Amino acid sequence: MKRMLLSSVAGLATLLSVASVQAQTEIQWWHAMGGNLGEAVNALADQFNKEQSAYKVNAVFKGSYTETLTAAIAAFRAKQNPHIVQVFEVGTASMMAAKGAVYPVHQLMADTKEPFDPKSFIGPVYGYYSTTDGKLLSMPFNSSTPVFYRNKEMMKKAGLDPEKAPATWPELADMAKKVVASGAKCGFTSQWQTWALIENFGALHDLPFATKANGFGGIDIELKINSPGHVKHIQALFDMTKDKSFVYGGREGKSTALFTAGDCAFHIASSATASAIDKALGQGNVGISMMPYWPDIKAKPQNSIIGGATLWVLQGKPQAEYAGVAKFFSFLSRPDIQAKWHQETGYVPITVAATSVTEKAGFYQKNPGRDIAVKQLELNPPTENSKGLRIGNFVQIRDVMDEELEAVWAGQKTAKVALDDAVKRGNDLLKRFEAANK
Repeated sequence: MKRMLLSSVAGLATLLSVASVQAQTEIQWWHAMGGNLGEAVNALADQFNKEQSAYKVNAVFKGSYTETLTAAIAAFRAKQNPHIVQVFEVGTASMMAAKGAVYPVHQLMADTKEPFDPKSFIGPVYGYYSTTDGKLLSMPFNSSTPVFYRNKEMMKKAGLDPEKAPATWPELADMAKKVVASGAKCGFTSQWQTWALIENFGALHDLPFATKANGFGGIDIELKINSPGHVKHIQALFDMTKDKSFVYGGREGKSTALFTAGDCAFHIASSATASAIDKALGQGNVGISMMPYWPDIKAKPQNSIIGGATLWVLQGKPQAEYAGVAKFFSFLSRPDIQAKWHQETGYVPITVAATSVTEKAGFYQKNPGRDIAVKQLELNPPTENSKGLRIGNFVQIRDVMDEELEAVWAGQKTAKVALDDAVKRGNDLLKRFEAANK
């Protein structure tokens, strides 16, 4: 009898355990983080799932940023979308234009009564993903900005002071020439050329990318990337290609291989590349500083703008499930979580508190230069030209800019002709976007 009772108790416990697991509300999160970053994303979801039992976040890798966005749009149309999708910053205008698809974060947090303080986010991040009246549309997650990396060993070989980074483009051109003369295969290369050499170049020099505050003031806009300042900059880079002071290493992040292999001494790349670069070259061999600027275009640099992505909430799920989404967003915004994410990846800490936690832990003393990204973003109060970009059909426009820049590097077009063509082609895409979203 006693044995039967014990067996019944054990069986009941098992049933209750199974029921508890089944009672969990599952939250689907589609993301574009592969490799080491994907492992870090999975670790975040696992930690949230372990800290509470009401919700389970399933982090699902869906490919590149473009592939993830495309998959989410298709799934929404089929009414099989996830709760959360990670969308890169160039998709912001497209998400805003998706009528009825998005559940704005400010509304989500209010509806679920989840504590939420917009002032906790650093200004450059919050401003990029907010409406003109300051309402947050998507949850900041992995934000980055391009910074300048230098190989100290290669600088020493060229007779340069490894602790002195070039502050201006003329200084960089001179240093790059000396590095090549010392035997290097290339002086300088850049990641994500449209983001670094056009978009952030404009912000840093307070030059407009487009009319109406770079699209923040409306969708009926035109590109302005063929200004005399832009032309001067791209032409100067082409001139640097003649002696390999500048080498084009391919689109997106492909050029980083030239830097980590020791072919190029200088590199503009995402702040989120810092950990990978340190591992490849050794922390003591890499210096990090702000991007160079042209003093004859602007006496002092303005500020850079962010890249990376945010988390957008999609409509169409039972309201009860959105409470779990809100809880997860609160978890991601916690100072300890953001500080860890920042320190492990190189993405900027999205909250003021996370920056403070990182500073108090002595991270920046042990890892010089890892605070440069935030300093550059907050260098000056943003202007209409340096707040960010709100551009329709931006993915296609970036493709156009890539094509035109590649024509310059190949010697097929002058900088002026290429940028004029980029504006003309880009404006056609903007008109299509405007017509489709009236």
